[in-house]
Parts: sequence; structure tokens; C-alpha cells
Amino acid sequence: MRYAILYNSASGNTKQVAEALEHALRAANAEVACVQIAPGDARTTIDAAGVEGADAVLVGFWCDKGTCTQEVADVLAELGGKRVFLFGTAGFGGAPEYFERILMGVRAKLPEDAEYLGGAMCQGKMGAGVRRRYEAMLAEKPGDARIQGMIDNFDAALSHPDDDDLGRIVQTAKQALGL
Repeated sequence: MRYAILYNSASGNTKQVAEALEHALRAANAEVACVQIAPGDARTTIDAAGVEGADAVLVGFWCDKGTCTQEVADVLAELGGKRVFLFGTAGFGGAPEYFERILMGVRAKLPEDAEYLGGAMCQGKMGAGVRRRYEAMLAEKPGDARIQGMIDNFDAALSHPDDDDLGRIVQTAKQALGL
């Protein structure tokens, strides 16, 4: 079997998941091309990964305002006729319903003739600037429970993706791919 893993990673979280998937698929004796999505040129990324000859394409994204980046959307639009598994990371998380909502929104960017195999997401750590922004918001509104919750979520996300996250996403992908 031959798989193409295409991913977009701003902070390294999604790259970490892509590498775990690559390792697991290689361990299952699959041929794997793992390529970071090139900004502004979906076709270059698709060609570099050998998508045309792949039995399935795994596409990874970081959550940007509840969806994927435009670069990922451009790649997805080119995957007509392909079998596709989605994986992603989000700074907020923990709730499967939240992740499923994101996955369904990203799935909608696939052409109608693409076969959606499923998807999986996990929480990922955020940059220190995000926490500073939350702290500034809390300084303006002391005691605001919503903002404190954002800070608490930031702190909880620092350890993600962890081994459990990676194992769960790998297992979900392997099941979706029939491995």
C-alpha cells in the first residue's frame, strides 16, 4: 500500500502527528510520502507527495478560527476521486463534539467525489503570546470566568499532543485505512 501524508503545521503540533502516522504506516510495511503543504501552491505539494499513485491521502491541519487554513483547503479541493483521512490539532479541545464539528467543516472542503475515510483530532499547545494576550484580557476584566477558563485551557494544552493523543489518532487512521 502507498500513502501520501500532507500536513500544515504552524507550531509543530500537526507535524508531530504526521510523523507519528508516517512511522506507524511504515511499521505496517506501507510506502509513505510525508510532505508539508507548501504555502500558495497546492499542486506542488500534491505532486511532491505522489498523491496520484497513493491508495489514500492523509491530510493534517491546525485549527485556524474553527477550520483549516486556506493552504489546506486548496489541497483538499484537488483531491477529487481520492480516499482521504483528515487529522488535526486545535488549541482548544478535549470535547469530542468540538473536534467532530471542526472535522465536518474541513470535510466539506473536499470535492464530492472524494471518499472521506474518517478523521481524528487532538489538542495542541499554543504559543506563549496567546497566554500573554489572555492575561491582558483578564487584567482588563478581573475575575472574568470565561477568560480564566481560556488561561486554564492554555495551561492544559501545554502537554499536547501527548502519547495518548498520538496513539489514538494512529489507531483511528489505521482502522479507517483497513490496517
